Order: sequence, then structure tokens, then C-alpha cells
Amino acid sequence: MTSAPPTLDPATRAALAELLLSVADDEFVIGFWDSEWTGIAPMLEEDVATSSVAQDEIGHAKALYELLADLTDADADAIAFGRGADDFRHAALLNHARGDWAFSVARRYLYETADAVRLAVLARSAHEPLAQLTGKMRREETYHLLHASAWLRRLADGASEGRERLAASIRTLWPDAQAVFTPLPNEGILVGSGLLPEPPDAWHRRWEAEVRPVVEAISGSLPDARIPADGRSRRTDEFRWLHGELTMVAASEKGAAW
Repeated sequence: MTSAPPTLDPATRAALAELLLSVADDEFVIGFWDSEWTGIAPMLEEDVATSSVAQDEIGHAKALYELLADLTDADADAIAFGRGADDFRHAALLNHARGDWAFSVARRYLYETADAVRLAVLARSAHEPLAQLTGKMRREETYHLLHASAWLRRLADGASEGRERLAASIRTLWPDAQAVFTPLPNEGILVGSGLLPEPPDAWHRRWEAEVRPVVEAISGSLPDARIPADGRSRRTDEFRWLHGELTMVAASEKGAAW
């Protein structure tokens, strides 16, 4: 992995580190949540597909953690597995437990659409290693979004119970979906330097214009899309459980090479 340019001053480096951590944690956490469907998905084909998507997300997280480790002279495994639950910076959308299939489909659709907007911006970052990595990620994420969109439509057009569960899940998740766009610490530094070509509130407007009509056709009217200030710091008991699961092996023998 290419190291960060030496021209980054400490404040810019710290701001970039926060950006990388937030995106990496998003990918890491949703990957682990969706990996729970392995062996219990509604059909065999979906068992394979969802496991593949989850593996992709965890692979993206790994690459982002490595980029962050290069930037901060840290250890990627320690970043991924050595932090406490409160130190994670994923969006509140990913705090929720796996839920039923309709819930996972609703979350996956809301996340993938938000992530697509975000990656399109990051692919234009002045930080070349980040731009190159997100360019590669976008190719895989395109299929993730197609998969989520197909299931959203399948449930929406299917039996009434599935549609009702999907609609209820969208209504539950909608407020926390806005958290993907929560302002980052020292965001102005990132935007001013071109490391972040646009601030998240600009991506948010594009995302809402695209997504609201789709989900409201299923869920009915949704509340105003307000970006929560604490959208990347709130944690739940559900996530604390997942954190224990995903760090269990690393915690069993600290310092071991995994």
C-alpha cells in the first residue's frame, strides 16, 4: 500500500484518518452483520450471494484499515480488532441487529445507495491512494447495490406480509440512514485540501432525492431527513454484542499474528 504523502500536515493527516476510519468501520460492521445470514438465508442461492457480499465488505474494510495504518503508522489488525465498542465510528444505521430478511434487505438498500454516492465522491479525492482504492471498491459495490435493489423490489411486489415487514423496516431505519452523512471532525480541512471533494451534506441531498421516492412508494410518507450530529458516536447493546463476537478470537491471545 502506498504511504501517505509527506506534505500532509498533522491536522490534515488527523482529519483524513477520521474519514478513513468512518468508511472502514461502516464496511466492517455491515459485513459482519450480513455474514450472520450464512447458512440461514431464505434460499441456497441467497446463502452464497449474501456470504459473498459480506466477504467483499470485510475485504474493503481491511484495505481501508491498511490505508489508515500507513497514514498513522499503526497496525491494521489492532485498528480492526483492538478497539473498544465505543471507539468505532460506523454510522448508527449499522447499530441494529440483523433482524429478519426484510429488515436486512431494507438496511442493505439504504446503506448501498448512500455508499454509492459517497464512493463516487471519494474516487475524486486528491489523496491518490484513497481515490485508487475507492475506484476499485465501486466496481464490486455496483453489484451489491443491484442485489439489494432486486430484493427490495421482490419483497415490495410480493406477498403482503413481506411488503409490510419491508415497509416497517424502512420506517424504523430511515432516521439512522441519515447518519451515513454525519459531518466528520475537521471536515473543512478535508474539503479545503481537496482530500474530500464535497462535504457530506452535499452527498446527502443527492442521495435523498434519489432514494426517498423509491422507499416512500413502499413505506408511505417518511419524516424529514435530518442528519444526526451524533450519528457516528451512538452505540447500542446490539452492536456491543456484535463487537464481542468479532473481537473474540483476537482478544483470546493478544499479540498473536492472525
